[in-house]
Amino acid sequence: MALPAGISKVNQFLSSSRAALGSAKNVQCVMGNEAADLDSMASSVMYAYFNAQNAGTAGDTVFVPVINVPREDFKLRTEAVYLFKEAGIDIGLLLFMDEVDLGALKAKGRLMLTLVDHNKLASFQEQLAGCVVEIIDHHKDEGLFTGASTRIIEPVGSAATLVAEALLAKGNQRLEQGSATLLLGTILLDTVNLDPEAKRATPKDQQVVEQLLKSTGADRKGLFDMLQKEKFNVSALDTSDLLRKDYKEWKVGKIQVGISSVLLPIADWLVKDTKLSSSLDKYAKARKLDVLIAMNAYTEPQFTRELVVFCPDASLRGKLLSFLSGSDLGLAPMAASTVDKATALFAQANQSYSRKKLQPLIDGFFGNLG
Repeated sequence: MALPAGISKVNQFLSSSRAALGSAKNVQCVMGNEAADLDSMASSVMYAYFNAQNAGTAGDTVFVPVINVPREDFKLRTEAVYLFKEAGIDIGLLLFMDEVDLGALKAKGRLMLTLVDHNKLASFQEQLAGCVVEIIDHHKDEGLFTGASTRIIEPVGSAATLVAEALLAKGNQRLEQGSATLLLGTILLDTVNLDPEAKRATPKDQQVVEQLLKSTGADRKGLFDMLQKEKFNVSALDTSDLLRKDYKEWKVGKIQVGISSVLLPIADWLVKDTKLSSSLDKYAKARKLDVLIAMNAYTEPQFTRELVVFCPDASLRGKLLSFLSGSDLGLAPMAASTVDKATALFAQANQSYSRKKLQPLIDGFFGNLG
């Protein structure tokens, strides 16, 4: 299949920047936030490309986009996997956080950082603060890095809007079909296809989308609908992937708890993984969890919630299940011959219980155990 027009230039940039990483005098890494959603990834790639185009062949600095998660986590962002392929980006040429030592580059005095889609470093990366030279972001201004040479922080719907604006200001030749598709899809997903009711899109997002549509010839609704579909497409993910795709972990007293949001029915999960209890046990042991909970949510055809509770300690499990069953979650046990006693499956009638609401309920229970 032929690549979209112009994307070969982006792939060539990605290849050459990786190759120059070890030898360049200075390395300017363009890095999204630690959540590494589609906006962070697409904006990192295209803003690094923009910087490289502006710099030309002169100078001794290489511009390198860095995806701020390990490579193996990329497949969890299913909408990003789809859009990068649709745009023609060679995934193998991307550079991930586990493939570059930013600390070593800093220690050698070679590192400069451009932050996109965030303007405050994650706590585990705060040691890199002295290297920040640019910011392109759409979140609340934290008032940091005021001496950055470029500091663009605007409350638009997507950081990709600001990146596209910078590229479009240099002329349409900088944004050909493939790269424009990458930015267009990102903005549409972030703004819910510019839906006024979502209250995310601004006039600037609208203007940039109109320009990108001219470069791509894309069907706006068709592209958005595919991205929405792929965002919830977990068919290629195994149990470990499903659990860590959207996962939170914390400790209450001596109890280590993990909760995952899983986007498929329990019945389908049991078909996908016939040894689900063993998979849950493996995941829990790797993270030293006492309790692992999966909150299954899906729309087939109406929105439905279900709950999986894995707890190998029989005494703790009995207390927890009794508490949850007596709460207002509205739990009804689901039978399954393929799971062991450590795993309990429930239909959940009270759909208002997202993880944000369940976590304090769990905290209260374990806090009272003493």
